[in-house]
Amino acid sequence: MATYLVTGGCGFIGSHLADNLIEAGHRVVILDDLSTGKTENAPKSAEVIIGDAVDPTVVEKAFKGIDGCFHLAAVASVERSNEAWAETHKVNITATVNIFEAAKEKKLPVVYTSSAAVYGDHTEMPLSESMMPRPLTAYGADKYSCELHGRVAWMTHQIPTAGARPFNIYGPRQDPKSPYSGVISIFADRMLAGKPYRINGDGKQTRDFVYVQDIVRVFMALMAQLDEGCAVYNVCTGKETSIAQLADTMERLCDYKGEREYGPARLGDARASVGTNALLKEAIGFVPQTPLEEGLKHTLNWLRQEG
Repeated sequence: MATYLVTGGCGFIGSHLADNLIEAGHRVVILDDLSTGKTENAPKSAEVIIGDAVDPTVVEKAFKGIDGCFHLAAVASVERSNEAWAETHKVNITATVNIFEAAKEKKLPVVYTSSAAVYGDHTEMPLSESMMPRPLTAYGADKYSCELHGRVAWMTHQIPTAGARPFNIYGPRQDPKSPYSGVISIFADRMLAGKPYRINGDGKQTRDFVYVQDIVRVFMALMAQLDEGCAVYNVCTGKETSIAQLADTMERLCDYKGEREYGPARLGDARASVGTNALLKEAIGFVPQTPLEEGLKHTLNWLRQEG
């Protein structure tokens, strides 16, 4: 079949993508600096290059013999981008430009991750790709910049690019021990241990939760038809869930009898976030569809086994 490079392929989403690519018969090369990823997440048959995509010589080496690139490597944390602005900017932007630069000679297709964080303080819901990005955080600004470079890659260098704006991704392999992890893995870790957990804010803030296997299928479908253009797509369910509703469901699934605490809202967090996936459906005929409760059960079962 094809040989694909997956940057960040030892991480949460990237390792699932690598698994699915290999199951589909493709060869996979992974580039990961292991800052958050783990080698044990990578499929055994994948070639793993331990290195930093910020280094152009490392990227050039990883691009040898590939047919396309999935660029997932990033500092994917609003909180960390607020704390280490310059450092996260270097990783998120320089690495992305290096990827496009390496793809330039052979015009290799690149599917890359953006983020729903680009929408920032929009209050009109659902969020759609036609809205002007208004990021509130350095992370959101970096991801919007990646989209602009993706446009330049196509318009100037004829590199086909597709950007995915994931909303709140969750599932197995999301490390609950990381201070930058997603709310679902953090809640699950605390509830399964019978420990108190905290909601940042009043719990009425809403999110659009997408199961990891759904976004992986979107990535693969985008790559399968990527021969021109520079489109960007929401990857979302179109279903709004409040953090309090999420907590209620997880407490029931965990049979949790402990305490729920409330703390201050996090800096830069949007009050509401739910997207429309109409553009994605039109482009590839597929939208993420795993019901939240089903995805939560898979996630909780994995955490119990990791135990």
